[in-house]
Amino acid sequence: MRRRHAAAAALVCCVPARAAPHGPGKPYGRRADVMAAARSIADELSLEASWVATTLGRARFVPSVAQLIMPPASPRARNWNAYRTRFVDGRRIEAGARWWRDNASWLDQAAQRFGVPPDIVVGIVGVETHYGRHTGTFRVLDALATLSFDFPSGRSNRSAFFRAELAQFLRLVSREGWDATAVTGSYAGAMGMPQFMPSSVLNYAIDFDDDGRVDLNGSHADVIGSVARFLAEHGWRRGMPTHYRVEPPGDIVDRALLLVPDIVPSFSPAQMAQRGARLDDEALQHEGSLALVELLNGEAPPSYVAGTQNFYALTRYNASSYYALAVIELARAVSAVD
Repeated sequence: MRRRHAAAAALVCCVPARAAPHGPGKPYGRRADVMAAARSIADELSLEASWVATTLGRARFVPSVAQLIMPPASPRARNWNAYRTRFVDGRRIEAGARWWRDNASWLDQAAQRFGVPPDIVVGIVGVETHYGRHTGTFRVLDALATLSFDFPSGRSNRSAFFRAELAQFLRLVSREGWDATAVTGSYAGAMGMPQFMPSSVLNYAIDFDDDGRVDLNGSHADVIGSVARFLAEHGWRRGMPTHYRVEPPGDIVDRALLLVPDIVPSFSPAQMAQRGARLDDEALQHEGSLALVELLNGEAPPSYVAGTQNFYALTRYNASSYYALAVIELARAVSAVD
């Protein structure tokens, strides 16, 4: 079956029937740094300068966006067991099993083409939006502008990332002829059932059902194909496990050395074993690098997994080991439903 790239099809992924309720903040108007960014974006992407300036001037600072982007007050407050409970619950598992049944043919086609198993795609859509129930009610323009021009202090500054996404959002709405103030999504600017950032919509969204348009809200086929394509292009390897059981080294120095690369697979199984990590036979035979991934449990002892390249690919969707393992756990739970 012939497949189109997103650029060859109409894109209807993210424009809702009604405007978002989050807009009480002050418009950016002609603020100097915003207008400087408008000129830069217009030059870089060959967009009409007056349109970019007018559009950014209509964006509003949203205080709740700046609050929601902040991490927990204390790193020790991070709790894998609590995080898992949020996403791996009976109602989401039941909804996931139903969504899988309804879309089994598309999930199988995506697995054949991209090598991403159906349960992983089901897990991502379930964690991201509960199968379309919660796609976000913030104006994407406001969310991205807030995080571009007024990123809160108190955490690593990611304003450059959000400014790049703001530029891609303007490119997207200009290309599609949308009203930039009518597009809604999450507080971070993610859109549609798969919660794609604007750059991901442009680069990975596809018309998987060949109906002439890319619809990341209404077409479950397009959602499935786009998620699978995203993972495939971010290093997902067909047939590889996502992780293995591991007991971390008892020696604090060896454990710290293995944790330095964080979620990036950097050690062979033999190297991990030499540092005192205890892996089962399947993990010791793994062909490729592994990462010792630590997940905090508040005041309780941390949990650990040995993450593979496929675990790392999941973190390209959301740069969090907690997120990746929640997707995996939901995928397993849905797979177990009769």
